[in-house]
Formats: sequence, structure tokens, C-alpha cells
Amino acid sequence: MQNSDQELTVRLRSEKERHAAFQELVTRYQERLYWHIRKIVLHHDDADDVLQNTFLKVWKNLGQFREESSLFTWLYRIATNESITFINARKRHTLVSMDDMSDTLKNRLEADDYYEGTAIQKKLQQAILTLPEKQRLVFNMRYFDEVPYQQMSEILDTSVGALKASYHHAARKVEDFLTGTD
Repeated sequence: MQNSDQELTVRLRSEKERHAAFQELVTRYQERLYWHIRKIVLHHDDADDVLQNTFLKVWKNLGQFREESSLFTWLYRIATNESITFINARKRHTLVSMDDMSDTLKNRLEADDYYEGTAIQKKLQQAILTLPEKQRLVFNMRYFDEVPYQQMSEILDTSVGALKASYHHAARKVEDFLTGTD
């Protein structure tokens, strides 16, 4: 039987149970976090690296989790921030514009041996890559992960209204791209 996040949090704070509880946390959330990260960075190897960095940051900051949000929200925030940090570091390292970075991500999507999507799924991913970074993040979280706006607001530290507007604009751009009316 799986413990609740509250019980898991208590165990994570216990010196005796911390390691076992952390392993349970990794087992419970690694797949969801991997796919969240993968939608941001796109490439399997990069997603694995960012996921590992996410869990390292979680381990180092366990004592700073104040339970003002759910454990899931806290993990998603760290994973999101690590993903954005990764993308920004790659942009700085390669000195390319955001448009060029979207092209780079599209090319990596095409070349990714781990990507098993159909032609329409690939076209959807290409449409998503045309979005500005924040809209892409909001679209992925809402459309694929079905993260409620309130929880997304806590993760991204943005108002619910701004998130709804961002999602609406993103969905319209994706629709236009898919229907060829852009």
C-alpha cells in the first residue's frame, strides 16, 4: 500500500527513514517528472540528465520543503526550474536566438531514436515548438499533464488568469499550425 504524500514527507524528515522514503519518492514520481521534463527539453538523454539534477536538488533541499504546497507541486516546480535552467544554459552555450533554438529542438526531435510518436504526434510536437517558451510550458502542463491552473500557478509563480490567457493563446497557435491557418 502506497503512503500518502504527507506520510512520505514525515518519513523524509526522519533521519532513520530518509533514505528509504527518498527511494519511495523517486519511484513514485520519476516517470511523471521524466515526461514533464521531456516535453520541455525534448531529447531523452537531456531529460535523463535534468531528472537526475532534479532529484539531486530535491535531496539537498528536503529540509527546506515547508509544505505550503503539495509534495507533487514542489517536485514539479523544481523539475520545471531545472528544465528551464538547462534550456537557458544551452542557449547561452550555443549563442543562438530563440527561433534558432526552436529549430534546433525540432531537428533533435526528428533525430531522437527514443521518440516513437506517429506522424500527427510529431506534427503536434512541431506545433508546440513554435510557441514561445512560457506558452510551450503552460500548454504542455495543461494539455498533456492536466495540471490544474491553481497548481500550475504555484509551480510557475504566476496568476491563474495569466496562465489561462497563456494557454488560450498557445492552444490557438497550435490549432492554427495544425490546420495550416497560421
